[in-house]
Order: sequence, then C-alpha cells, then structure tokens
Amino acid sequence: MSLVHSIALDETLEVDRVIDHIQGIKGGPTVVFFGGVHGNETAGVFALKEMFQEIRSQKKTVNGEIYAVSGNLGALQSRQRFQKEDLNRIWFPERIENILKNKEVDHNEENELNDLYLLLENILDTGTPPFYFLDLHTTSSDTSPFMVLNDSLLNRKYASNYPLPIILGIEEYLKGALLSYINELGYVSLGFESGQHDDEKAVHNSIDFIRYSLALTQSVNVSEKEYKQLKKEILKSSTVPNRFYEIYHQHDIGPQNDFKMFPGFINFQKIPKGVGLAVVDGVELKTTRKRQIFMPLYQKQGNEGFYFIRPIPTILLWISKKLRRFKVDHILVKLPGVQWESDKKDTLMVDQKVARFFAKSFFHLLGYRARKFDRTHLIAKNRERASKSSEYAQTEWFRK
Repeated sequence: MSLVHSIALDETLEVDRVIDHIQGIKGGPTVVFFGGVHGNETAGVFALKEMFQEIRSQKKTVNGEIYAVSGNLGALQSRQRFQKEDLNRIWFPERIENILKNKEVDHNEENELNDLYLLLENILDTGTPPFYFLDLHTTSSDTSPFMVLNDSLLNRKYASNYPLPIILGIEEYLKGALLSYINELGYVSLGFESGQHDDEKAVHNSIDFIRYSLALTQSVNVSEKEYKQLKKEILKSSTVPNRFYEIYHQHDIGPQNDFKMFPGFINFQKIPKGVGLAVVDGVELKTTRKRQIFMPLYQKQGNEGFYFIRPIPTILLWISKKLRRFKVDHILVKLPGVQWESDKKDTLMVDQKVARFFAKSFFHLLGYRARKFDRTHLIAKNRERASKSSEYAQTEWFRK
C-alpha cells in the first residue's frame, strides 16, 4: 500500500497495486486503466478512485471487466517522477526477461515492473477480449488534453473516436514505454495527458476521459444522448484542433547536461524563428525556423527536454492506410540492401546507402518507425503485423 497525495485537491489516498477491479457481466471487454506510472502524476490515480466509487455507489452495470491499476507505488509515495530510473522507459523484452529471472533485482523500478508484468500477464490470461489499455498521465507544462499512441492502424481507428488531438510517432523517440510494449503484443493501447501535474482540471479531465472510454468500449451502457454529452465534455476540455500530429524532433538531455527550459511555453504553442527555448550547459538554444513545441520540460527529472510536432495532412493518413493494407513493404524487400530482420517480417533492415534515397516519412507511411541507426543500417519496426484486429472486429467503433 502507498499513500498518494494530490496537491491540486489537497487530499491523500491509500492505494494498492490494483486500485479497484470490477468483474461485470461475462462477454464484455477487458479495460485496464493505469494511473501514476510516474509518481508525480497523481491526477489519474484520484480520477480512477472516484470513478470506480461512482460506478459502485450508483450500482451501474458493467459489461466485462474493468481495472484501475497504480503504476509506480514507491514513487507515488515519495511524490517524485521515479525513484532511481523511469519506470516508463524500461519495458524492453530482454530486460523484462532478466528482471523476471532475477530474484534480487537492481532497484525499486525493476520491482515495480516485475509486479506490473505479472499482473498484466494474469489479466491477459484470465480476461476476455477485446482488451484496452489506457494510461493516464499529466505534463509538467500547462496543456490542453491530448492523446499519445504508437502508430498502428488499430490504434488510430480506436483513437479517432475521441475529439482530441492525437500525437503519433513518439515510439521513434521514447524507448521502453509500457504502452509500446503492450501495443507490440497487438492490443489497443494509448496514453491520455489530462493537464498540468498539479492542476485540479487534470483530475476532472481524467474523469471525463474514463467515463467516455467506458461508454465507447461498451463497458458501461449509456443512451445515445448520454454518449453525445460525454463526448461533448471531452471536446470542451480541449483548446487544440482534434486532428493528428506527428513528432519529428526530440531534444535529448544527457546525464551530464545542465538543462533549463525558459518559462512560459505550453504544449502545441507555435514558436517563431529565433526564439530562445532553453539554456543547455550555459548556451542558449534558439529556434532556427518556425516550430510547434510539445511537452517542454519543467521538472527536475526527465531526459526529454522538448519535442517539435507538426500536423499530418488527412491525405497522408489515407495514403498510409492504403499502403499498409496492400503490404507495400513486401515489395521493398525485393530491393538490394533491404531485408527482413527475422521471419516475423515486422522489422526492416535497410542498408544506409539505400536508406538515404528514402525519406524517413516514407517509412512512416508504411507504418515503420526507426528503432536504431548505425553506420551501416537503419532498423525500423512495424506494429501492423502484431495487431489483433480480429478481436475488435465486432465492436461498434470498429465497424463504423
């Protein structure tokens, strides 16, 4: 058990790994909400506690199962993003295997991962598909709510039902995230950023998101009128157009870097050329052209200073859908210097001499995000092969 304090609400809760779990009528979906994967992001934990209490007190009928899961219990107790290492940056298959084999793990976050992995495994073993994994977060800067997801057609189709801005491509920059690991298993998984860490609105936005998600997945039955009202509440929370954006740059902070973001920047803000963004090791960092900033860092812990994003034209989303459905990537491997990394046929190895003739955006259209570069090869991963779309085929949102 951990004591979790909300500065925004000036309240303290006692929570366990499973904040709550409601087993409803058989035949429904399995919906898992995570809160507090970062210990200084408590809005999701408080929102989940309130929502599950509401469902119980109002005796609402639940179809399937719904879970509220706390992430980093130790960091939540100590009110910091993480204790030794970011829990949301260590979900690599090889590392998970080593942690599970090791009875004596290195530090607190590895213990947290061990517990979460075993719980996740149990949910997948005992739950009924379709599965949904929704991770509730907040940001260090002020923000309009938005969603972040790995770029698979299944994720896109599900996320399109939310009247919120949707950010694609973070998996190319942010490695080892919990949701990336789950998405590579083939399930719908996305992150919801509800507001600034200590803003009371972030809690209310999370509650609205949970309510709407339960209606969308048909975990809780609502009338058409109620559904439209829930969707309207989410729309009201956003001040940014509900369209797709992509990340195309991340400013990394090295372990020895002294990084300080200049005050006043907010998510989705458009920044003119020549504006100072931060001081890095005593040197001012300025924009070299007009940019749109995303997730500027205003906290001590974290390795990503900020991102740059841009809107994705609708025509490109349509083209990428067609290219992926026709498996155009299978034609690429017939070119010299392009081959599959393994028999899974979900990862391309491209000779750098060949890769330089292809813009990175071309690989993005095909659903590939770069996993790593070296002097000889680009290695890019595709999540379309893993998507368990057939498990969602009979849902109302999928058939639209």
